Amino acid sequence: MLYRERMIYLNKKEEAEGKYIIYWMQASQRIHYNQALDTAIIMANDRSLPLIVYFELIDHFPDANLRHYHFMLEGLKEVSRELKKMQIRFVINCPSVKGYPDLNELSRNAVMVITDCGYLNFQRMWRKKVATQLPCMMIQIESNVIIPVVTASPKEEYSAGTFRPKIKRLLQDYLQPMRMSKPIHSSLDFKIKSFPIDNIPKSLHQLALDFSIPPSTFYRGGTDQAEKYLAQFIREKIIKYETLSNDPSHDYLSHMSPYLHFGQISPLHIALRIQEETPAEVSENYLEELIVRRELAINYVYYNQYYDQFSGLPDWAKKTMDEHKYDIRHHIYPIDELEQAMTHDPYWNAAQNEMVITGKMHGYMRMYWGKKIIEWTPTPREAFKHSLYLNNKYELDGRDPNGFTGVAWCFGKHDRAWKERPIFGKIRYMNDNGLKRKFNINSYVKRINQLKNMSG
Repeated sequence: MLYRERMIYLNKKEEAEGKYIIYWMQASQRIHYNQALDTAIIMANDRSLPLIVYFELIDHFPDANLRHYHFMLEGLKEVSRELKKMQIRFVINCPSVKGYPDLNELSRNAVMVITDCGYLNFQRMWRKKVATQLPCMMIQIESNVIIPVVTASPKEEYSAGTFRPKIKRLLQDYLQPMRMSKPIHSSLDFKIKSFPIDNIPKSLHQLALDFSIPPSTFYRGGTDQAEKYLAQFIREKIIKYETLSNDPSHDYLSHMSPYLHFGQISPLHIALRIQEETPAEVSENYLEELIVRRELAINYVYYNQYYDQFSGLPDWAKKTMDEHKYDIRHHIYPIDELEQAMTHDPYWNAAQNEMVITGKMHGYMRMYWGKKIIEWTPTPREAFKHSLYLNNKYELDGRDPNGFTGVAWCFGKHDRAWKERPIFGKIRYMNDNGLKRKFNINSYVKRINQLKNMSG
């Protein structure tokens, strides 16, 4: 099965004479339910050729640090192991460490290159630049969404309300199981050097990384771990997801977001598993988050080139915040005090500490966290920068469409105008009274403080 509806030709070059096909894996760091990998296997089998999988490990990836790289390499070790079982050579190049072949060098003997899809500005530019340099055809396959972004909508959507009907019309056509193909020719005999990742700490210390943020001791990377979380969620949590997922004093979350971020698990696989194993009335809320909300975030970064800037926000939101930018702020915190959770608000401090310590913040607290940064920062533009800086630096699931859209939501994106008030204007407001009224929020604070004490 070829995934024509997911396929884009990134250059106008023809197939070349060559010894193999290359799958340039980047966004979909997995074997299971990977349409890009499956396409590459099918293409190779049809031409009676072996397949090589290539990964480029760059140490200047925007806003990434040791925490993100460690999690990613944990997943890539699994990829390497599984590809070897499939008789597929896995080649990792690290441009900052000499002695390993890059994609241009490998492509001299390639018939074609197939890659997966990234949606951020630099990811799209990176693929287009590579495509112009290659001597052969390059094809992109969207493998980290259920419905391809352009198929879902030809424009930037205003809200989930405008996007949802479009998704629902197409959903059943795309919620279809897939079976991964098997290569008929081995590529293990190709003598190609690969950057070693067997010893992750040793590998990482060869890179020019920001080592100030340690790896998460709470979340381990890789598809195997993602599958464990998913099984636990289906077995124990989804039954109460609708009523308790927003309660930070309980853990009824799926914890899929870091694994979706690195492409270590497929959203299609998650959706099908949940549909198969839970009643529709139980799964509805979670599937709304996984499909409609997640792919709305992808719609935002794909169609709005200013998704990482204040200027990318809706006009009404920018206007109302600018009208109130000189309002009196009773508390103002510089970025270093925010980063160290040194505010007067124990709930906000707990949320910041959860993110710093574990690499992930409870979703409801992330909304509260973002709203308070608006309230405690001299200008809305500065608040936007602070929010992105902290979110991207500490969150395992930051630096992606969901991360950028989550921050933008705090500033009015995909939301409506509310009652006007100081500082916020018509942007949605949140306060600690809401936390106290809805949840046992002190239980959350106590748990995070215990984590902080244990972590030293």
